[in-house]
Amino acid sequence: MSANAEYVADANAYFSVKNLKAYYGDSYIVQDVSFDLAEGQITALLGRNGAGKTSTLRAIARADEPMLRFGEIYLGGESLHDKKDFEAALAGVQLVPEDRRIIPGLSVEENLDLARIEGNSGWDYERIYSLFPRLKERRKQEGVTLSGGEQQMLSIGRALARDIKLLLLDEPYEGLAPVVRHDIERALLEVKAEGITTILVEQNAVAALKLADRALILDTGEIVFRGTAADVLDNEQLRHEYLAI
Repeated sequence: MSANAEYVADANAYFSVKNLKAYYGDSYIVQDVSFDLAEGQITALLGRNGAGKTSTLRAIARADEPMLRFGEIYLGGESLHDKKDFEAALAGVQLVPEDRRIIPGLSVEENLDLARIEGNSGWDYERIYSLFPRLKERRKQEGVTLSGGEQQMLSIGRALARDIKLLLLDEPYEGLAPVVRHDIERALLEVKAEGITTILVEQNAVAALKLADRALILDTGEIVFRGTAADVLDNEQLRHEYLAI
């Protein structure tokens, strides 16, 4: 089953991916992936392990230079497929990777400072601290000594400190206690209220679907479903076949 055959591009979409292909060596990881997103939506990108979710995020962010990529990517009418990773970041694409990549030796505030080094117009300290009050309490603490949940907050805060238009989240709930996950979810809804478009990759599919507006399901590198998050929650056969829930 593939949803690519019936895909019709939306010429007015805020963000669009067209025929994205990605390889690692001879391995064909992402196969002709195409989708459109409206501005300010949260989209859950779901699938089993190895389906190509992380590779799709990293291809959008122009990360992994050794990975061969083909296709077109547009954000607010600006092409991203012809950019390097730092150029995509300057265009407003911010990836929060699963490993968070907090910089050792730097405090919470210094990690945020580093994100703002280009002098862009991202969120200021107080705006980030209002989203994550724990970061303000620990602003002088070395970032790598924070708890896992606090590091996730810092990683998201660091993305917001840049001039952000598209937030890419890879497994943001990994290893987090339910109460911390709730804090992250609340923050993402506030980010949505600011009009920032978000793509969320998450193994906890039910949690992601309850937060998201839209859903995309990948299977062996191909999109097999596009629709609303509610459609997936209501379709037991779809969830069982592609998400094992």
